[in-house]
Amino acid sequence: MQVSYKDCAALSVYTFTFLLGLPANVLVLLVYARKACKRGATPNVVYALNLCLANLVLVAWLPVKAVETLLQDWRLPAPVCPVYSFFLFASLYGSSLFITAVTVGRYLSIAFPIIYKRYRRARLSCFISAALWFVVLLHLSFSLVAEGGANFVSIKDDASACYDHFNASQLAVLLPLRLEMAIVFFFLPLIVTSFCTLRCVTLVWRSNLRPIGKRRVLTVALSTLAMFVVCYAPYNASHIVGFVLKANVEWRMYAMLTSSCNVFLEPAVMLMLSPAVSRGIAGRICGRQSQLSRIERSRHRCNSTNGAANVRAPHTLSERSQAGAEVTKESKE
Repeated sequence: MQVSYKDCAALSVYTFTFLLGLPANVLVLLVYARKACKRGATPNVVYALNLCLANLVLVAWLPVKAVETLLQDWRLPAPVCPVYSFFLFASLYGSSLFITAVTVGRYLSIAFPIIYKRYRRARLSCFISAALWFVVLLHLSFSLVAEGGANFVSIKDDASACYDHFNASQLAVLLPLRLEMAIVFFFLPLIVTSFCTLRCVTLVWRSNLRPIGKRRVLTVALSTLAMFVVCYAPYNASHIVGFVLKANVEWRMYAMLTSSCNVFLEPAVMLMLSPAVSRGIAGRICGRQSQLSRIERSRHRCNSTNGAANVRAPHTLSERSQAGAEVTKESKE
């Protein structure tokens, strides 16, 4: 068994993604679940929990993908292959839709805050989440038609593969379906996400928010768009190329590497969306360091003035509270 350098790179990505993605998604799950229990569920909380669910499903199947890549052979029972493929692609497509839902909610909260507040209900977000999952699962169910009820496992060059080798009749059904899924699950969400992000950037830049609030909102918005393009563009581009060439392109499996990276990139964006994390983790670290540095400067001034009677304490607590309230208000909108 000889593993190529491309497969070694793929194994490294899968291992790195698993080691980072598992704790990151568990952390996001705990943060947003605690937030829902203490303050009640909001649309961001509902979408974040669904996003964690999709990512954890992908993380659970990554070891199977890594072993298949290492052995260059499918060693599990044949009936496991359709289950594996179903959950793998459901995670990828579901993540893209929920990232779009988060972006749309942020744009509506900034552009139409009064109207959006009337419909900002967790129950409505749950219905939207259920509808998005239904669309994903419905499209993936159609992909079973391409295999004609088989187990997805095919044999080529004395090696079995899961959902990789297809005959002409299967490609005749599968290629148009992949094209349609690329349009529905990537290009349309990309258009919506780009429009909402650019509008958010424009509105926030022209607003009267303090600079720290603007930087935070713009960072989250632009990071979300960049992550969406980097993670999902290569894999969906393989669908377009495959449809044009009327073939199952060989580099499709490598294009999926960037899609798997969303497992640890999306939690980072969702943690930035949570004001609790901003104040509770990063705020504590940065705020404590800032407070210590100001205390040291105060002590230095006190010593240089030969022990002045009273040195006025810096307003670190009030300043951090005011800045935190500003960012929190913007994040909750």
